[in-house]
Amino acid sequence: MSATSGYLALVYEDKATSYGVAFPDVPGCISAGDTFEQAIDNAAEALRGHLALLRADGDPIPQLRSIEQLRADSDFIADAADAVVAFVRPQAERVAAE
Repeated sequence: MSATSGYLALVYEDKATSYGVAFPDVPGCISAGDTFEQAIDNAAEALRGHLALLRADGDPIPQLRSIEQLRADSDFIADAADAVVAFVRPQAERVAAE
């Protein structure tokens, strides 16, 4: 699978406020939403923007790790303990109407 087809996301619920989303394989790409669904939608938009900035800057696109690699990563295991693990695809580019 191509890394640009999507990434694993960790979704955290803060019962007092909202849901936060982080991408273990895309450092610095985070998002949030008032509901789980909104958090996932916002994460897809954040992922699209983050990847677009990486491309524009000529930086490498992070590679999606396999489940085996993630299971061997103690940081991922600790981070995922209180999260829902989801797969998020970058939001599709919008085409401007002419």
